[in-house]
Amino acid sequence: MRQSRIIGALFLAGFVVYGAGSSLVTSLVAGPYFLDALAPLRMLLALGAFLMLLNTAVDIAKAVLFFPILERHSKRAALTYFAALIVQVVFLSIGVLAIFLLVPLSQMAADAGATTLATILVELNETAYQVGQMTLGVGATVLCVILFRTRLVPRWIAVAGLVGYPCHVLGTIAELFGVHIGLYLTMPGFFFELALPLYLLIKGFRPEAYAGPAAVRLATA
Repeated sequence: MRQSRIIGALFLAGFVVYGAGSSLVTSLVAGPYFLDALAPLRMLLALGAFLMLLNTAVDIAKAVLFFPILERHSKRAALTYFAALIVQVVFLSIGVLAIFLLVPLSQMAADAGATTLATILVELNETAYQVGQMTLGVGATVLCVILFRTRLVPRWIAVAGLVGYPCHVLGTIAELFGVHIGLYLTMPGFFFELALPLYLLIKGFRPEAYAGPAAVRLATA
């Protein structure tokens, strides 16, 4: 139960810290001439980027804690989800570093090319986010297959992920091609990312499924 609650709390923590940081950053870099007004607000920008970076620690912790649980059922699936989270973290961190570079750049807003460079850095963060989320969507779909097959959690939660994450992948691909429908296609996955941690915090993983296939066979014998 403790393991379940930690994983559930990490899902919610990642959603909160990255969401809060991203919202703050987005509000500061909106508009074509945002760099001119950014210098006095650069500490707020750094705070937003730092909150986004905290998600790195959260996702790595999720990957480490989930791995032994999934490995009991499928080592290949465990490695796939672990690798997907690590790749996602790398791309998200690249995007955050681009945002951090805006802090010193804001003091050079009057220099030639500064506005163009700032726009490129913002676009780099957005592109890195979409690629990272696309990778996560693939790995999380594998996670949901295992959750459905093993009944670690109720199957309706796993089904929500099996619908939501492929939609999320399609949304990220559309965004990369300039078709801005990604927000709408995140909705089914958003339901899973709230339902799973809440269930883990309240109920936890199914004990016999958590223990592995042998325990499941004994429980049903």
